[in-house]
Amino acid sequence: MQVYTGIDWSESKHDVLFMNEAGAVVTYFVIPHTPDGFRHFDDTRKKLGVSTAECLVGLETAHNLVIDFLWSRNYTQVYVIPPNVTKSCQGRYRQSGAYTDKSAAFLLADLLRTDKQRLQPWHPDLPLTQQMRARVSFLLYLTRTAVRLSNRLRAVLLRYYPAAVNVFSSLDGVVTLEFIRTYPTPQAAAALSRDDFEAFARQHGYIQVKKLPACFARLQTPQPLAAPAVIESYRMEAVSLATLLLNTVRTKKTTYKELGKLFVQHPDHEIFASLPGVGALLAPALLIKFGDDRDRFPSPASVQALAGTCPVTKQSGKYKYVQFRKACDRDFRYISQQWALRSLDVSVWANTYLQRARSRGHSKSHALRCLANRWLAVAWKL
Repeated sequence: MQVYTGIDWSESKHDVLFMNEAGAVVTYFVIPHTPDGFRHFDDTRKKLGVSTAECLVGLETAHNLVIDFLWSRNYTQVYVIPPNVTKSCQGRYRQSGAYTDKSAAFLLADLLRTDKQRLQPWHPDLPLTQQMRARVSFLLYLTRTAVRLSNRLRAVLLRYYPAAVNVFSSLDGVVTLEFIRTYPTPQAAAALSRDDFEAFARQHGYIQVKKLPACFARLQTPQPLAAPAVIESYRMEAVSLATLLLNTVRTKKTTYKELGKLFVQHPDHEIFASLPGVGALLAPALLIKFGDDRDRFPSPASVQALAGTCPVTKQSGKYKYVQFRKACDRDFRYISQQWALRSLDVSVWANTYLQRARSRGHSKSHALRCLANRWLAVAWKL
């Protein structure tokens, strides 16, 4: 007997509903998010006399401990149903818009029963790919964190210590952040001799020695002086922000190295490393978004839709409207557009395509999204 199982998951508990092939509810129960709760789910399936191969499971996420448990117990018929699909299908059973956790589990099971042929079973990636996915996600988070910290630090320095903003080429460079931590006030910087300044720069790995005289000159350029009370108010914050940003920068560097070591071990390394314009982050980022299952994306359009690079077309009769795709993996869209941007440095075809898109009146962001759409089709084919 084949059964369809809908799991409405949450952080602390999960609503589970078993449905037979006729659409009738076999059983419904709630399990806690604990090992005992997961075992209760498996025991219930056994009591029904259903094998793991006959138990089709539908849920709305691929990144949850429930998925890990299902695969550890050989549940191979697992389907990840996008939340926007379940939301749009809520009107199949009632017009009021009311729903509960039980009705959500029922909907997942029934969608699996009626629309299974349109859904792709979820197969987990290799452990190596999962490790890479964690590193890429962490790097994207660190990048966003570094931007926020850098913007705040810049604003604070402009308020009381503007000379420190431009003394070196980059505000998030290690030597700049160490300088702010060591000399957190204009008075401390003014007391520096050129020899001491150059010794400090060399001590913290600044390799552009020929630029040090210009850096020191910028530091000594007269700047508006903040009131002592203002300097005292912001000094501690500047040091704290510089410390946080420095730790973030160093963690990013370490994580990049770990990701690179994992990437070269992957069977698909050569494919993604050969793509034009990809670097230390984009190549493995594209790999983990495509995943290891070749059937996960049956056509280029499926991967383009997930990445949000292709628009949504609405057409009825004489009416036709093309709009920006909002329902997508936003990290994937960012990665794809960054790839399109970097490819302009190495690909004549990419530059030609972008120029033609701009000549049709598209903004640069729109044109890059169009280019990313074409690049994803190339990567899918490879």
